[in-house]
Order: sequence, then C-alpha cells, then structure tokens
Amino acid sequence: MSTGSGGRRPYRNDRRADAAAMTRETILGVALRLFVEHGYAKVTISEIAREAGTAVSTVYASTGGKAAILAVLMNRGVDDPIVERTLEAVRVATDARQAIEATAHGVRMDSERQLEIVQVMITAAAVEDGVAATLAQVAEACRQALGVLVARLQELGALRSGVGRERATDMLWFLFGLSSWRLFVAERGWSWDETERWLTDQAVAALLAEPDIASQSRG
Repeated sequence: MSTGSGGRRPYRNDRRADAAAMTRETILGVALRLFVEHGYAKVTISEIAREAGTAVSTVYASTGGKAAILAVLMNRGVDDPIVERTLEAVRVATDARQAIEATAHGVRMDSERQLEIVQVMITAAAVEDGVAATLAQVAEACRQALGVLVARLQELGALRSGVGRERATDMLWFLFGLSSWRLFVAERGWSWDETERWLTDQAVAALLAEPDIASQSRG
C-alpha cells in the first residue's frame, strides 16, 4: 500500500503544480489586460481576482500585490531569450554597423513583445514607489546590455574619437531605451520597421568614426 500511494504522490504533486502555474499565468494575463484598459492606479486586486475567477488570497499567494505583478511582467522582458541571442551576435560581430544593427533589431523585438508592459510600467512608476524602483532596476539592466555594444565598438576601433564608454552608453540609452520605441510607435504612429531603421541610422551617425560611417553606408 505504501509503495502504491508513494508512486502516485508525485503525479498528484505535478498536477497540483501545473494547476498553480496555470492560475498564476491567468492572473498575470488578466492583470496586464486590466492595467492597459483602465490604468494601473484604478485597478484593484479584487478586480483582478474576479476577472481571473479566483480568490483575492490566491492572487496574493500566486503573484503578490500589484507592484509585484508588474515586476514579474517587466522582468520577463529582461529575461527574454532574444536578449542573450542579441548580445552574442554583438560579441561576435566583425563589422561596427552590423553590431549596431544587431542591437537595434534585438531591442526592437523585445520592445515589440513588451510594449504594453512598458507603457503600464512607466505610468505606474509615477504613482507607486515600488514600481519606480523596479523600473529603475530594469532600466539599469538594459543600460548594461547596451554597454556590451559599446565595448564591441571599442574593440573594433570604430567608436568615434572623444566619445567614451559612459557617453556612448548614454547615447544608446537615449536612442534604444524604454521610452524611445513607445514614443515613435505608440504615440507617433511609426511602424516598427521605420523606427528600427531610423534609430539604427542615428546610432551609426552618433557613435561611429567618420571612415566607418562612409565605408559602411548603405546608401
């Protein structure tokens, strides 16, 4: 008897874990939809629980409060596999413009997937300190990733004279940071392709030495 029940217990535990994971994903999806539709400040945990078909206590146990929910959603963008694939493409690039293009495309793909979350995060940070702290952490992680491109440009001897690592990273953050894609695509109606091309060209003009710009121009 003990052997038989012991053999079934892992199966039951797996089913319980799967159910908990599904509930958590439902809560996260519902929360994001409500945040986008009504604004972060107006949404309550009770509303999230009702829309998700679960109890308030389950929402807190599965995901935490509203700020914790946003942190989970936002960190998914940082942990997206596209980030590491982009960094690896930059590290092995033998052409300066190619490295910038790889960065622009990778950031574009991540931003396209996470646009709604970024929009909610930026507005929520203005009303809740916990969200602002998470946003600052995410921003710093993004800046560090952009620093990989700057380091590669330096290794290739392609960085414009007089532009140091910190200044170059600041320029890239201005061009490829969380707000840029939201500004062009969500607020001004640019397509993702148009935005990627324009930001790439600006990064090339701002960061690369003149010979590199001339030799790598694509007309």
